[in-house]
Amino acid sequence: MRASRTSALVALLLFGLAAAAPADSWEFLGERAVTDRVDHDVIAVTAARGDFHSLKLAVRGRAVDFHRVVVHFGNGTSKEIELRQTIPAGGETRLIDLPGNDRVIQKVTFWYDARSLGGQARVRLFGRR
Repeated sequence: MRASRTSALVALLLFGLAAAAPADSWEFLGERAVTDRVDHDVIAVTAARGDFHSLKLAVRGRAVDFHRVVVHFGNGTSKEIELRQTIPAGGETRLIDLPGNDRVIQKVTFWYDARSLGGQARVRLFGRR
């Protein structure tokens, strides 16, 4: 009897974790291949995706030195984020909280210097509601 209670408790706990996961999950918003010189790129995000409370950038392939990021909102405002950090391949930026109530993202512009000699770096944008 005790084993079945433990099994039922574990099942309920796992079900609760699975049900809670989508609310805290990251949604892929787009990506760009980046060059190995100082440059900037834009990831367009459609308003159809809705409001987001926070963002993060993930790096694949090669390290990328980020200088700054500007988030452009659907209402015409923007927020500049100073990153000034190197994100290694497989790494990601810190959580970027978005201000205000109207957080429909139109696009994200980022300035960088990729370390992609001998390979390609990709910057991927994720949002959390």
